[in-house]
Amino acid sequence: MATMKDVAKLAGVSVGSVSNVFNGLNVKKSTYDKVIRAVKELDYETNDLARSFKLNHTNTIALILPTIWHPFFSSIAFYLEEVAEARGYHVFLCNSNNNEENELNYIKMLRKNKVDGIIAITYRDIDSYIEGSLPFVSIDRHYNKDISIVSSDNFNGGRLAAQTLSEKGAKKLLFVGTHNVVYNETMKRKQGFESYCIEHKIDYHIIDLLEPDVDFTNDLKEFMIEHPDTDGIFAINDFVGLNIIKILKSINKEVLKDYQLIGFDGIKMSNEREYLVSTIVQPVKQLAYNAFEILLKQINDQEYKEQKVIPVKFMEGGTTH
Repeated sequence: MATMKDVAKLAGVSVGSVSNVFNGLNVKKSTYDKVIRAVKELDYETNDLARSFKLNHTNTIALILPTIWHPFFSSIAFYLEEVAEARGYHVFLCNSNNNEENELNYIKMLRKNKVDGIIAITYRDIDSYIEGSLPFVSIDRHYNKDISIVSSDNFNGGRLAAQTLSEKGAKKLLFVGTHNVVYNETMKRKQGFESYCIEHKIDYHIIDLLEPDVDFTNDLKEFMIEHPDTDGIFAINDFVGLNIIKILKSINKEVLKDYQLIGFDGIKMSNEREYLVSTIVQPVKQLAYNAFEILLKQINDQEYKEQKVIPVKFMEGGTTH
């Protein structure tokens, strides 16, 4: 495989000059032409590399995720790669492992490595690192500045959960979830749930823990013992819903027999399987496709900004009548 030194030797220029060309810095036209000819002749990486220098694009974007182990996040990656590949782009996947320092290091690295833009799902306080950076689109998180965002309609999703539980006969409802110190769209799920209950005079209660405290076992057990007639539960996401079912089994409460439950996200273990619980389904494919289209517009016009909210829907998953 050819190296930068090989390119410099064939072009008859210094390695520093080759580096300047690769990094988009100003060089003499004659130097630029020599380097590009050498890149093509040696097939240094790919011939697309030379073209990308000339156009100031690499046709590569980055996706920053909290984890690839969660089906929702891995589905975002799948659909983003699908639409990007169809449009001639490559996706650089960055798995932050829910670590703020990792996210910041990724952003710094991506700035240096000349990707065309970033799409991110992050619930950390990284605002100052985004400002003046590459074209950036957030999924499911508003920032304190003019940043493009694509999100599901979390507020109306919360309302839909309360409405559906009520229409299925539940009289006393409970929301169970957690929230981050950094504001994000998922918090609107509780807000929508509350607004529907208040509007329709439905008896409801809230268990909402501040992260990183995510163990609601004792709170939930105590609440259900004190309020045994609670018969409808809305979980902030499907995995929390599964935990609720397990916890309530330990106090002899059975889903469907004693209560109905609705989660949020629309998680499946594979595309062919059923939903894990009855759920408010996020339109994952639309989220990924819209995020990519908005990022492309920003790559071509960095002043372009857009905030898009996509409707959700309810789907049965065996935890409602």
